[in-house]
Amino acid sequence: MTDCAPSRVNDIACAIEQMAPLRWQEGYDNAGIQVGDPEAVVTGVLLCTDVTMAVIDEAIARGFNMVVSHHPLIFHGLKKLAGRDSIERMVAHAIKHDINIYSAHTNMDNAPAGVSHHMAEKLGLTDVEVLEAHDDNGVTTGSGVIGYILPKPMMDFLKEVKEAFGVQAVRYSGDTSGDVYRVALCGGAGAFLIDRARQAGADIYVTGDVKYHDFFKADEGIVIADIGHYESEQYTVELFRDIIARQCPGVEVAMARQERNPVKYLV
Repeated sequence: MTDCAPSRVNDIACAIEQMAPLRWQEGYDNAGIQVGDPEAVVTGVLLCTDVTMAVIDEAIARGFNMVVSHHPLIFHGLKKLAGRDSIERMVAHAIKHDINIYSAHTNMDNAPAGVSHHMAEKLGLTDVEVLEAHDDNGVTTGSGVIGYILPKPMMDFLKEVKEAFGVQAVRYSGDTSGDVYRVALCGGAGAFLIDRARQAGADIYVTGDVKYHDFFKADEGIVIADIGHYESEQYTVELFRDIIARQCPGVEVAMARQERNPVKYLV
């Protein structure tokens, strides 16, 4: 796809799915067109990590009729649109104002140049490989990545991570007295890959949503760092921006000004 003018909702979806086909999403997920008309002509695309009422209102105010998010607005089936919760209210509000909503979630996580790979770019990792790899007709997909940095003190690297992702607080465990050379990463809730990162020889594993008891796995010889779910995935919108700019250059694209981390920190 090289010419999308005038671009329709389905053109944007197809552009993203060239990089992250829907078949790569996990079984629990609900990526794809969430709300709207696939044939609607796109007046502008607003990018966000999470769809909120404020983001929908921003799209309306800016004259954009499409929102592209990382996390799906709808995870489970809706039997009614009666305003009983925030999801029903947002879906009804989007429909009322002809706002189309599309999400690319775990399919973008698992894509060969997806979320964790983009984290690796932010930290300057080299020789990056997929941490838990799967083969899809010769294409390597999967969760998390592992790569290398120039050796440096562990605490210096943790400070670099904190700065690169704008993190207010890093939760970590393990022996930080040595150097770090081999780094594993996973955007979002990545505690399920702690053992895999350790087995792959990572000195540190950086992810989000690590539970209390998972931090004890650092006793097995790896530093575990939790930078937060939102913080680890916040740059996914840059992937969306670049895809749309490359595939559909006539479409106006903007990052949502109303994007927000729902987790607050008292520091």
